[in-house]
Amino acid sequence: MPDRLEWVLLAYRIPREPSTPRITVWRKLRRLGVVQVVDGLVALPAEARTREQLEWLADEVLEAGGAATIWLGRLGSAAQERALAARMAEAVAGEYSQLIDDATTARTKPETTRRRTLARLRREFHRVTQRDFFPPPEREHASQAISALGELLEVSQ
Repeated sequence: MPDRLEWVLLAYRIPREPSTPRITVWRKLRRLGVVQVVDGLVALPAEARTREQLEWLADEVLEAGGAATIWLGRLGSAAQERALAARMAEAVAGEYSQLIDDATTARTKPETTRRRTLARLRREFHRVTQRDFFPPPEREHASQAISALGELLEVSQ
């Protein structure tokens, strides 16, 4: 099979109590855009950045009294890889759709509200793109909706 992706995987277990480290790790994993393969096993496309981020999280798991192991590997088939990538794209597609809705709604609001919303949407768009490894069509639509809101503000000045 030609040039399939290499993935970095984090296998981890964290004690249930106290719950704070467990919740903190899960929130950080979500911010990274991991896909949960099975309970306690998450994956990201292997890049220097993603590998380092998962290594840091593995250290946090160990500090919380848990167990963590980092793995590098390839999926067994191209179909499995496509399915995993589709799950990741689907996860961010919903977030892009929300950005599109917010940008559309903001067009009808007063200028000061539009300005604040535009700044928030730009920050959020940047945050989502940081963990968008397999961009869905909604990414471009969200970019266009945010740009259109910015252009509306420029025209109203």
